[in-house]
Amino acid sequence: MAIVLILVALVVLVGIVYILMRNSIIGARNRVDEAWSGIDVQLKRRHDLVPNLVEAVKGYAAHERETFEAVTKARGQAMDAKGVQETGQAESALSAALGGLRVVAEQYPDLRATENFQQLQQQLSELEDEIQASRRIYNSNVQSYNTKIQQFPMSIVANQGGFTDRGFFEIGDAAEREAPQVSFDKS
Repeated sequence: MAIVLILVALVVLVGIVYILMRNSIIGARNRVDEAWSGIDVQLKRRHDLVPNLVEAVKGYAAHERETFEAVTKARGQAMDAKGVQETGQAESALSAALGGLRVVAEQYPDLRATENFQQLQQQLSELEDEIQASRRIYNSNVQSYNTKIQQFPMSIVANQGGFTDRGFFEIGDAAEREAPQVSFDKS
């Protein structure tokens, strides 16, 4: 009789440990999803701001059609992107296109002096900072979740429960990762 009680207690204990481990993985997965929704909100705000920025610059530099088309196309692709990797690549393309728009704006001092343009630039700069902060939070949660589902004995529960690794939200363009080369050489 004592052996049966010990076996029942052992089964109950294993069941409780399994439930706690599974709930821990689900909590980590939900934190990843929540962090991604934070990025998504910031990206939508950025996408909403881009047409206003384009219109502000367009009034001063109507002949820069290629730049405006590139920004509009990149915005459309970023809005249509699905998944972390595709979104990362599309957002990198949008950032590059916005860089081209900034170069155009630099050529027009009157534009840079307008209050509307300055406000749009400030909003865009703040959004970029918020996107970076959201990205750090998301990637931290992904790292924690991925580690959790890869470590033993959680990996057994994760494999049995169908939990899979999540991808990091990374800059897609390797050139953007490299530090700029600065040289004071006169040659």
